[in-house]
Amino acid sequence: MIKLHDKYFKPYLSQAQIQAAVKKVATEVAKDYKDETPIFVGVLNGSFMFVADLLKEYEHPCEVSFVKLSSYSGLTSTGIVETLLDVPEDVIEGRSVIILEDIIDTGRTLKELIHLFSNTNVKEFKIATLFHKPEVYNGEYKIDYIGMDIPNKFIVGYGLDYNELGRNLKEVYQLNINTMINLVIFGKPGAGKGTQAEFLKSAYNLKHISTGDVFRYNIKNGTELGTLAKSFIDKGELVPDEVTIKMLQDEVEKNADASGFIFDGFPRTTAQAEALDTFLESKDMKIDATIALEANDEVLIQRLLERGKVSGRSDDQDEAKIRNRFDEYNEKTAPLITYYEGKDKFYSVNGIGEIAEITERIKTVIDKL
Repeated sequence: MIKLHDKYFKPYLSQAQIQAAVKKVATEVAKDYKDETPIFVGVLNGSFMFVADLLKEYEHPCEVSFVKLSSYSGLTSTGIVETLLDVPEDVIEGRSVIILEDIIDTGRTLKELIHLFSNTNVKEFKIATLFHKPEVYNGEYKIDYIGMDIPNKFIVGYGLDYNELGRNLKEVYQLNINTMINLVIFGKPGAGKGTQAEFLKSAYNLKHISTGDVFRYNIKNGTELGTLAKSFIDKGELVPDEVTIKMLQDEVEKNADASGFIFDGFPRTTAQAEALDTFLESKDMKIDATIALEANDEVLIQRLLERGKVSGRSDDQDEAKIRNRFDEYNEKTAPLITYYEGKDKFYSVNGIGEIAEITERIKTVIDKL
């Protein structure tokens, strides 16, 4: 997933797929023009990569020029096509011209190209496009060479842009419309939940909501909910689920621009999971996946003991306390696993290895959602 300006884009076409489409066009043009020297006319700015790679694939004499038209602003076509750079008539007079478009969707730009070259003294001209959107093309004019048909999705990369960003990408990405991703992440102490949440929130524009951090913030700042929660804690009682849910609700509402949320430390019981589902449904949201970072107890114990040397936390320095925390986790988590498995939302991820490796495992799960 990449971010350009305010939008997120996900991988769509690999370099290999793009080059196969380029070669297809070059091969088909060569069949028709190998016995003469055609002029390839690239339509700027989007076609510059396509033109360069097609010329590498074209094994016969040819020339190249460019024309520049524009009808796009942001994600949509303005409907008004401007000619910003024309091709000198003396260059193309009496010649076979192959117009190279990066993409043909509505056909507005194509119509202008047809009009532009119909008023010249070329021998003939044909249209070639790397990408074609048959769902939205009006079919008014024949397209002679097509690299590949694609769905009506907004794409960037390989010369195509979103407000001038993304042209230099080697692959093609499509706009990620369904950007709302809500995750529950859990794992035993030391499993790396916080570390992974930091990477995921950056990669997917998610808000990491750690129940512990939310409690500390509310209590420290003396909010109404913080004061209420502290009154239970001071009496040695558990904070009621409805108080915790209200804190989470406030965090969600404060971050309305987030593309989703990572809930860390909540839910811890089936009742809490049901309460979270109810709250999210009231916001027309849902939990998309519950990701459990799995790791061997002995590995985690060593991690925590090492962490304890730096953190100073007493519960990270005593192996017996660590094992007690593991037992508590197992006791509380087992029903949650059953709950989310029943909704087909439970994913177990190997939490052992380099941090980047673990991140990629989690991203593989998310990207399939």
